[in-house]
Amino acid sequence: MIRRLYDWTISLAAHPRALWALALVAFVESSFFPIPPHIMIVPMVLAAPHRAWLIAGVATVASVLGGVLGYGIGAFAFDAIGQPILESLGKADRMLEFNERFNDFGFWPVLIGGLTPFPYKVITIMSGWTGLPFMTFLVTSIVARATIFFILAGLLWKFGPPIRIFVEKYLGLVFTAFVILLLGGFYAIRFI
Repeated sequence: MIRRLYDWTISLAAHPRALWALALVAFVESSFFPIPPHIMIVPMVLAAPHRAWLIAGVATVASVLGGVLGYGIGAFAFDAIGQPILESLGKADRMLEFNERFNDFGFWPVLIGGLTPFPYKVITIMSGWTGLPFMTFLVTSIVARATIFFILAGLLWKFGPPIRIFVEKYLGLVFTAFVILLLGGFYAIRFI
């Protein structure tokens, strides 16, 4: 079923209303849909490089708005909606432990979830459930999602099709390594 969703999502990139489809996918991915908008951004920017910044902007705005929906699910409907979504992602067993430590880290979980391959929807729901301050969530979501979508669009705009394999296979790892180095740097400054 995931493969069919993935193929369907990619096919939307060639649709005449692909920008609206991207907005929809970015919105629902931030709260419950399993396929990330990144897979649509790649073919859309390669097909129309002059629209790279518009594509990244639409993905950012829709993703953050979807994140607000995820936050609302966590804050107001966790038992009815949020918990089943997290259970379907295999994250239910760690929810209580996660809840206890989540807010201690401030904006970091949102930044990490927004930049890395970790499912952003988990972070949006957990942010609402744990009561992370909404403005912290919102600002960090904007920074994280804009960073990843604009860097992705910028790489595709600048280097075109030759960068596609790198982007599809390694960009998530690069962002993960960046976050690890960033956290390591803060740790070193604080404790060394």
